[in-house]
Amino acid sequence: MPHFVIDCSEQIIKLKSPQEIIQNVYNTAESTGLFLPEEIKVRINPFQYYTTGNTSDNFIHVFANIMQGRNTEQKANLSKQIVSELKAVFPEVPIISINIRDFEKATYCNKDNV
Repeated sequence: MPHFVIDCSEQIIKLKSPQEIIQNVYNTAESTGLFLPEEIKVRINPFQYYTTGNTSDNFIHVFANIMQGRNTEQKANLSKQIVSELKAVFPEVPIISINIRDFEKATYCNKDNV
């Protein structure tokens, strides 16, 4: 925990390597001090087929799934930092966004909890 899943247009991984994009998001999440570095997970899903407002404009959207317990200010700061970093790396991409969802401790389970 946390999981950062990056959805993007396929062109994005032609502008920068998937590993570089993943590392940028990882480094930014780590820099907030909200998470243990060894628990941060980042994945990327490039899409060949999509529409953004009935266009084929490039896009990046990050789905951040984090364990409950961070306040709104911390989550807003995390969002702004990740979008700012991606905007700096991809100034030509018109759509860069993120949303954060909280996992409930009571319902979260992994193989270590079973």
